[in-house]
Amino acid sequence: MKYTLLGINDSIVYLESEAILISDAQAALDLMMTVIYEYNCSRIILDKKTICEEFFMLSSGIAGDIVQKFINYHTKLAIIGDFTKYTSKPLHDFIYECNKGNDIYFVDNLEQAVDKLCAAQ
Repeated sequence: MKYTLLGINDSIVYLESEAILISDAQAALDLMMTVIYEYNCSRIILDKKTICEEFFMLSSGIAGDIVQKFINYHTKLAIIGDFTKYTSKPLHDFIYECNKGNDIYFVDNLEQAVDKLCAAQ
C-alpha cells in the first residue's frame, strides 16, 4: 500500500493499493484509525478498486455501514472511479446524494477528489 499526502498542509491521504482495503465496516474503521493515527489526517482518497464490489450493491448494507462509520468519526472520503457501469438507480441516487453532501464523494479523478476534500468543511 502506498500513502501520498496531498492538499493544503498535506491534509489529505491518498491510499493506493492493488488489494481490497475495505471489505466491511470494521475494515473501514481500521483504515480510518490508521490514517488518523499515523498521518493526523481525517480526509482520505481511495480508488474504487480498493473497495469490495458488494459496497456497490446497496442491498448488501455494506455501503450504509461504511458511510456511517466515516460520518461518525468525522472523516471525509473521496472514491475515485468510473461508476457508470452500474445500472442500479438506487446506487446512482446514493452517489448523487453523497456528492451533494459534505462527507463522502464519488469522483472521476484524483484532481476532483482533492478539490472536493479541500473544499469540504
